[in-house]
Amino acid sequence: MFITASMNSLYCEDSGFLSCMEIPVATSVNNISWVNPWSTDLLQAYYRNISGVYSTDFPDHPPTYYNFTDKTYSKYTVLTVQGTKVKVLSYNESVEIVFQGTDVQGGSVNHPLHMHGYKFYVVGYGFGNYDNETDPKGFDLVDPPHVTTFGVPKNGWLAIRFIANNPGVWFWHCHMERHTTLGMEAAFIVKNGDTAETSILEPPAYTPSCNVPLVSRIENSDEFVEKLIDQ
Repeated sequence: MFITASMNSLYCEDSGFLSCMEIPVATSVNNISWVNPWSTDLLQAYYRNISGVYSTDFPDHPPTYYNFTDKTYSKYTVLTVQGTKVKVLSYNESVEIVFQGTDVQGGSVNHPLHMHGYKFYVVGYGFGNYDNETDPKGFDLVDPPHVTTFGVPKNGWLAIRFIANNPGVWFWHCHMERHTTLGMEAAFIVKNGDTAETSILEPPAYTPSCNVPLVSRIENSDEFVEKLIDQ
């Protein structure tokens, strides 16, 4: 997979991109700005096979290839689309991802990306645009760092590898809160293996649904917890 991390703008439907005075700012990965589902969480939707919560068409590549680290860009590289798109991985699948930072809208910074549920190997990184012919020759395949968070260099790239051996739904995102809020995030679904030991566990019986109000918003939290346990 080749994934770009970018600052973007959402299209202003009323007056168009060029004339809209209040263009919504967004962030994206592979030009998809994440929209969080509020009614049903991803794990519940996947486990219960609930349709309409997410789609499984997160792209393996950006829609357009260009000079990612150049400060000049067209409106077609600035605009992004919103969606709740996940990438589905088979159990025990070998995964390699190259993350490419971009300078779209002058938004090139070091993006600290974090993946839940996994540690992975950082096999390479560099500055400028990733070259899929020459850069892999310098990958560290002997003793690469084994981490859960990595920084995609400013105007650069970083390559990771891992084995998808932890089934479930796993969120990954930029650890800059503003970037996460604006959509620089996505999720992997790792399918079950062939045995109970390689499959996700059933949810506890007392698990509340997503539409249950937060405890912090309830005056008597003890009474609320007791009701959950009794359900």
